[in-house]
Amino acid sequence: MNISEIIEVAKEAGEIMLSAVRPKIMEKSGHANFCTETDEKIQKFLIEKLQKVLPEATFLGEEDGQDVFTEKMRSGYCFVLDPIDGTSNFIYEYRPSVISIGLLKDGKPHMAVIYNPYDDMMFSATAGQGAYMNGEKIMSSDSPLSDSLAVFGTAPYYTELRDKTFDIAKKLLPRCVDLRRSGTAAWDMCCVALGRCGLYFELRVQLWDYAAAALIAEEAGCKLTDIEGNPLSYSGPTSALCVSRGVDVNALKDIL
Repeated sequence: MNISEIIEVAKEAGEIMLSAVRPKIMEKSGHANFCTETDEKIQKFLIEKLQKVLPEATFLGEEDGQDVFTEKMRSGYCFVLDPIDGTSNFIYEYRPSVISIGLLKDGKPHMAVIYNPYDDMMFSATAGQGAYMNGEKIMSSDSPLSDSLAVFGTAPYYTELRDKTFDIAKKLLPRCVDLRRSGTAAWDMCCVALGRCGLYFELRVQLWDYAAAALIAEEAGCKLTDIEGNPLSYSGPTSALCVSRGVDVNALKDIL
């Protein structure tokens, strides 16, 4: 299987996102946790197309009740899908929103494709083969944190993490150029991979938020761990820290 097949599927899914007009909104569990009919439409499209690309694969997706990582998914191929990462952005027309397709092989990241259709930015990576944006190889920045933007997620569905999140952000602010919050974890990690930002953190992200983006960032030279410095699990929700080549993780221990 060639990653170009997954890229083509992502591009077609992007057309669905771009053509959506006033999508019907459904609220899920958690504060401001939304799903739209377009999320469901794109996920259905992705599964239909990717089943033809890799018939033996299982699927884990954010929508339609397919959101539980099972023991079966630890072996063989498993596509991990977020049809729209940044659904609230999508609803309010606040860019960006991205389509995220991660492919695990025996529980480890194997391929990744993330597409921002609004700017026609296609990120892709295969384990051990580097990270790319629109076919051009990318590397994270070698600038120190003091010369970098930092991005973070607020884990908005988990109100118990709010105080800790903003405590870290408050301590981080004087150490970087400034803070940003985009509303999509996958996009944030891609921005670190691309060299636009030096650091991203969030205290709780789901597997579909990071399965693809973490591989792209890692292949671009970033270091990926949970907030305590442990390897990411690739089996469910976790905290996440993504730093570029120039950021000294050890210097952050007093604020994380």
